[in-house]
Amino acid sequence: MEMALAPETLARWQFGITTVYHFLFVPLTISLAALTAGLQTAWVRTDKEKYLRATKFWGKLFLINIAMGVVTGIVQEFQFGMNWSDYSRFVGDIFGAPLAFEALIAFFFESTFIGLWIFGWDKLPKKLHLATIWMTAIGTILSAYFILAANSWMQHPVGYKINQAKGRAELTDFWQVLTQNTALTQVFHTLSAAFLTGGAFMVGIAAWHLFRKNHVAVMKTSLRLGLVTVVIAGLLTAVSGDFLGKVMFKQQPMKMAAAEALWDGQDSAPFSVFAVGDVDKGHNKVAIEVPGLLSYLADSNFTSHVPGINDVNKAEQQKYGPGDYRPVIPVTYWGFRWMIGFGMASFAIGLAGLWLTRKKFMLPQHLRVGEDEVPNLVLFKNKALSPKIGKLYWLVAIWTLGFPLLANSWGWIFTEMGRQPWAVFGVLQTRSAVSPGVSQGEVLTSMIVFTVLYAVLAVVEVKLLAKYVKAGPPELTEADLNPPTKIGGDTRDADKPMAFSY
Repeated sequence: MEMALAPETLARWQFGITTVYHFLFVPLTISLAALTAGLQTAWVRTDKEKYLRATKFWGKLFLINIAMGVVTGIVQEFQFGMNWSDYSRFVGDIFGAPLAFEALIAFFFESTFIGLWIFGWDKLPKKLHLATIWMTAIGTILSAYFILAANSWMQHPVGYKINQAKGRAELTDFWQVLTQNTALTQVFHTLSAAFLTGGAFMVGIAAWHLFRKNHVAVMKTSLRLGLVTVVIAGLLTAVSGDFLGKVMFKQQPMKMAAAEALWDGQDSAPFSVFAVGDVDKGHNKVAIEVPGLLSYLADSNFTSHVPGINDVNKAEQQKYGPGDYRPVIPVTYWGFRWMIGFGMASFAIGLAGLWLTRKKFMLPQHLRVGEDEVPNLVLFKNKALSPKIGKLYWLVAIWTLGFPLLANSWGWIFTEMGRQPWAVFGVLQTRSAVSPGVSQGEVLTSMIVFTVLYAVLAVVEVKLLAKYVKAGPPELTEADLNPPTKIGGDTRDADKPMAFSY
């Protein structure tokens, strides 16, 4: 690689590392906020202690996660000025608008109500306190919406004009930026994946406790909630992914072709199950394919024509000038498959779990063969289920908490890498977006610093989560069981400082 391209390459690596790391926390924040709100709603409606203990347990994990997400997210904003100043100058009038809405509306909305929720346990009536966590959940969704609208504009720029005199893009229709079909389908898909992530996270941790027969009442409830969430979210992720694929086919045909390693356009284009390609020669050495399926996924018609990588590359050369408009094919191809594979594996595990727990749980001490207690950790009421299979399921369920995180990471890598060489598709190439005055050494230094810092934060995050996961749901106090009936709580404690209620 030429030395002149090194700062761009390093800047892309840095942005990729920090973005993928940050996005580990975003789906969990979105889903855990809503799931915690659901559990607290169940407590308010039923007064059952298991729901309150579950609320406090998952709420604590939510707070750890959102704190880390905020810390890592701040870095994203700085990078636009550090390494991508030409991008900021060119599209700042458009890209800055949804980011400003995210900060001024969604983030402050979210942070205000999360503060009330944290410190309001003994100060607010039950229903009013419940409203604060629901407002927090709405805030996380709004925040995601504005960020995804900004990213969707990079995938499919609309509602703008180019000011030739100033050499920049200018916003003409903000509503179109927020409501274009790329944004709506991407929001649908990302939120579905977020709840798949949160559900799997809940399933994995609940399974870990149940495997050890700890906190059975709370964890049985959590497991069922997680399983239902995984199955519903998995179905919605697949449906929304189909919608997004059809949008992608029309707006970014190169990304669709690269996702399938389809080198030459075909009618009744096949879906690639497995392929090994020769990028330099523009064809596959090995390919296992399902005939016609790609055409259906792209255009709801098994006989539709799907342009190939070579065809789209030639068309874009004619439209935009000489150059190679292909992304890194192995990354997009395998990234697409890892995204689908890990996501659907979580769905399959969730579906199996729902079937295995379709009847009321039986505790281990109630499972007997004759006079002897069954020496296993199976909590399923299913006589057809052998102890070995039950134990295997618990182990698989524990590991599934990481599957959607991997799927999300590969999904973002595919989304961003598949758009290359464009920073803004059809408008601004990535090589023209990098900061011109930043040297190779400066970018390398910042990349190393951020990577080491994020590694330290990862250790902190994992240790905190492990500590509180291992501790399990907290025991309830008299104050927990008897919240105030009016704002401010007991007037005798009016001068008492607000306290973190965990």
